[in-house]
Amino acid sequence: MQHRGEIVELAVRQSGYSLTKLTQRLGKSRRWIYHAFENPILSIDVVLDISKIIHHDFSDQITELKRFNSGVKTKNGITFIENETADYWKNKYLVLLEKYNELLEKR
Repeated sequence: MQHRGEIVELAVRQSGYSLTKLTQRLGKSRRWIYHAFENPILSIDVVLDISKIIHHDFSDQITELKRFNSGVKTKNGITFIENETADYWKNKYLVLLEKYNELLEKR
């Protein structure tokens, strides 16, 4: 299993983007970003948010992101999400449904 937090941390550090600026843009604390880097199952939504800020496409490194490719576009080196695509919302719903079913199974 891929460690999403480590992948994101490496990309952030290689981008040269300031952690202070990143946390400000995300509306989070520095402590939160360090915890995110330690999280092996970092949320795809967080990965996409960071992707937009540092202008990095994680789809080659994070296999789970490939199912979102229809909603994630890169143009002129800038990664953004096309929220209007039906596939994006369908995939987002399926991921949430899978998480919900996992929670039900734990009970």
